[in-house]
Order: sequence, then structure tokens, then C-alpha cells
Amino acid sequence: MSTFYTRKGDEGYTDLLGDRVAKYHPRPETFGTLDEATSFIGLARAMAGSERTRAILVDVQRDLYLMMAELAFAPDMQQKRYHITDEHVKRIEAETDKLAAEVELPPHFILPGDTVPGGALDVARTVVRRAERLAVRLTHDGEIDNPDLLAYLNRLSSLLFILARFEDREAGIASTPAKK
Repeated sequence: MSTFYTRKGDEGYTDLLGDRVAKYHPRPETFGTLDEATSFIGLARAMAGSERTRAILVDVQRDLYLMMAELAFAPDMQQKRYHITDEHVKRIEAETDKLAAEVELPPHFILPGDTVPGGALDVARTVVRRAERLAVRLTHDGEIDNPDLLAYLNRLSSLLFILARFEDREAGIASTPAKK
């Protein structure tokens, strides 16, 4: 038997720590989307021209792994070891604020894709937004009770947006307006 598979999910169920649920259950849907987001963030990190961007994205990826672990626990299991906190939110707010002070944003909507790293960051941002919508659903359904988790995802999309513009600027490329 291979160590790469267990066969336990062959019938469409997966484990939460403390429960077994269908793979389409909102929890695995949410942490699966976070996994997708961290993979796109990893792709953006690999393409980034700036070491600063790469360092910020490594921290974000680690935070998202923490968040996935938090969501892997069944709702009735109270645990604090894997938990997004206000400190995580404040850290990415500070990074966003520093970048926003350096990068002049155009006064109009812009089209993603002016640089490869910026485009990759914009894709990651949209996946984070989807994960946020799924996490909001879990919150509204009483599945999770951590307002910092929602705040983190909300701030993360802003951080990814400004990082994309930072990468564009570092490459010497101006943003393309959405409107002619």
C-alpha cells in the first residue's frame, strides 16, 4: 500500500478532527479553497520580482495553513492551538499600510495582468475572496466563531491587491485602466 493515499475518502467523506463529513460539506469546501489560495499565493511568490513580496507571502502562506488547521476541527471542539488571532490581522494591516504609503494607486478601476507577478497576485486575491465568502457562510451558520478569521481574509485581499500594484511598480509598469 502506498503512503500517498489511504482510501478512506473513496466514498466521498473526509475527516474533520472530531467528525467525518461529506467532501462537499462547507468546511472542507472552505479549507480546500484556502488550500487553492495558498497555492496561487505560492505561484505568485515564485514569480515575484521583489524579495520583500516573497517574504510577506511566506508569512501569509503560513497563516493560511494555520487557518486551514483551525477549520479542520469539528465545530464542537474548542481548541486554541491552531487559531488566527488579532495579532495576525494587525501584522497584515501593517504590511498593507506600509505598501499603500509607497504605491500610488490610480483613481480608476484597473485591469489585472500588467505584469506576471501582479497578475498572479490578482488571481490569488480573487481566490481569497471566494474563501472569505465561504468562511462568512460558516460563521453565519454557527460553524465557526472567530471574527479574526474573517477579518484576516478581508484584509488579505487588500494586501494582495497592493502587493500586485507594488510588483507592477517595481517592474516599471503603469496600471491599465478598466475604462477607455
